[in-house]
Amino acid sequence: MNPDMIESLQVLFPMIALLSIVPVTGWVITTWMRIKHGYPLDGQWGQALHPKSNPLTERQIEALASDNAALRSELHAIKARLASVETIVTDGGVRLSNEIDRLSMTHS
Repeated sequence: MNPDMIESLQVLFPMIALLSIVPVTGWVITTWMRIKHGYPLDGQWGQALHPKSNPLTERQIEALASDNAALRSELHAIKARLASVETIVTDGGVRLSNEIDRLSMTHS
């Protein structure tokens, strides 16, 4: 090879390498972000690839969903009871004494 050809290859090689590495790196980052955030991956022709359904996994999801619903209803009941207790505790007996006085005055 002549020196001019070697020199031109030395100039072109970094550009060719950069043009090859950048798209591959972008594809890897895009795929990683899709996996991280739960988006479906793309197939060879751009169609979305969804994971195959598994009856065991579906039953586990249904069980978790029903447990979640039960826990949410229990949490709602606990919040309502806590609100009642907070009202009683923060009242300081003022409302109770006023109600007793009012009842005693109406029955007198």
